[in-house]
Amino acid sequence: MCSIIGYKGKNSAAPILVDSLKKMEYRGYDSVGVATIDDGSILVRKGIGKVIEVNKSLNISEMAGKIGIGHTRWATHGGVTDSNAHPHSACNKNIAVVHNGIIENYKELKAELTAKGHVFSSETDTEVIAHLLEINISGGIRKAMIDTCKSLKGNFAFVAVFQDGTIAGARYEEPLIIGVANDGYFISSDVLGFLQYTDKAIFLENGDICIVDSSKLEIFDFEGSPVAHPITQVAWELGDIDKGKYAHHTLKEINDQKQTVVHAGRQDEVMMQKFCDILGNAKSIYITGSGTSYHSALLFKHMLARFGKIRAETVMSSEAEYALSSMEADSILVAISQSGETADVLDSVKLAKSQGAKILSILNVTTSSLARSSDAFLSTNCGPEIGVAATKSFTGQLALIYNVTDRLCNGCLGTSKAEFAIAVENVLANVASIAKAAEKMNGATDIYLLGRSLHYPVALEGALKLKELAYVHAEGIAAGELKHGPLALMEKNTIVIMLNPHDDTFSDTISNAHEIKARGATVIGISDSKDDVYDHWIEIPRLNQSAFYPLVEVIPLQILAYQLALANSVDPDYPRNLAKSVTVR
Repeated sequence: MCSIIGYKGKNSAAPILVDSLKKMEYRGYDSVGVATIDDGSILVRKGIGKVIEVNKSLNISEMAGKIGIGHTRWATHGGVTDSNAHPHSACNKNIAVVHNGIIENYKELKAELTAKGHVFSSETDTEVIAHLLEINISGGIRKAMIDTCKSLKGNFAFVAVFQDGTIAGARYEEPLIIGVANDGYFISSDVLGFLQYTDKAIFLENGDICIVDSSKLEIFDFEGSPVAHPITQVAWELGDIDKGKYAHHTLKEINDQKQTVVHAGRQDEVMMQKFCDILGNAKSIYITGSGTSYHSALLFKHMLARFGKIRAETVMSSEAEYALSSMEADSILVAISQSGETADVLDSVKLAKSQGAKILSILNVTTSSLARSSDAFLSTNCGPEIGVAATKSFTGQLALIYNVTDRLCNGCLGTSKAEFAIAVENVLANVASIAKAAEKMNGATDIYLLGRSLHYPVALEGALKLKELAYVHAEGIAAGELKHGPLALMEKNTIVIMLNPHDDTFSDTISNAHEIKARGATVIGISDSKDDVYDHWIEIPRLNQSAFYPLVEVIPLQILAYQLALANSVDPDYPRNLAKSVTVR
């Protein structure tokens, strides 16, 4: 949930570290800190706030030295305070550490270290790593790293800088990547941390340790045995990280969807065929994801059943420990994840593989842990998604799901990349109408979203966006369940959004709208057909294939959430208490 960056090279480290942290801030933005080495001394500056704010107040980018580490934090252990911000040092101040993950045995380690006279200055689990390194350093940095890693229980990636100028990193179940540049090395939790400086990367595996000293890069495992990894060329374009003309990354990424729904259809034919062959021949299929990706899983299940005549079960990744405990050996797990680093999803994959299942994945980061754990994977090809709330990654997943389903049902859907692009562009051109709906919703404390069949997962996704971006309580409801409880909540000033394109669910959903309207609620309809029951109508284009409506009806919901965030003076790119890639459990 945090961003890690380390640099050792020929250039000034601090400005590079600050710039890199800005690129990765979507991973965590409670606090920020940097440590550099200058004339044999470790300098540390850190504080609460976003990178640009803390840098302005502490002049971090002006710190001296050509070696350093940096971090942005998303708090897990200990409150959001200056003292809990990373980097952390030990008693002698000759080591500094930045860390992502959770050290499960930190309380026991802290008690042991305290008994030996070590004094702690933070509430974090991270600080035990610095003290362990300090205790173990007498045997040299290599041994200190090995012994420290063996003492830790849990999931972690950390980078340490030592007084002699050596920089070292280790990972277990959390991502850590080496960037290889002409003038030095980077160690980062995300390729975005160094992509503007080099596109050459080494992806460390579980149980890897790396050390960059004055002369070389060395990689070995927790037992000290050398490990060889290839250098991979990373393909993402840096231009996708820039907001361009838009006020926020979230708004840019909403507008990107007219291109990304097309990009999702551009797949390697060999990998697509392999993916579909495995899926089409499976006896048991489970689909998993977290948050937005779980809503994609629900839609995938529906599409497979309706058009592919293939039965699948969906499982929230956080529930996989209980739901997937007795999978058949010939099962398939389809994992959906934007980052490919979500801890709950990777746990699901590990559990499924331990029972002999094959892994298929739909993801956006083809160099991720999930991609490397899969028998076959497909990429949404969305490019970096910086806004914490998923937008273009969701529609990219849907476009890809449509393409896979179409392949499995021998072209029965008739997917058209051009049709997707035109439909999305038409919705984006309807911002004025969506803005009027946002005005009606402004100030509402409870918003309900109703849909049937394929539209129910979209109702869940719209509710999630409103919660994430606007901090408004919102609930997605299966429209047919209205009479089984939710109707009691309908009264004057209640806001209800109906997802109601003119398909086989239209008439029943209109009937629900009349029931709601009779109780005095305000009804906002998202549909290709106008109806008098709507207090406000958001028009979406009529599509030849009704199964494609989720792709376009979710976009007004994204825009509504964005506009309500602005109305509530909330930064839509960085929702409170949330981070983009949830790498902790």
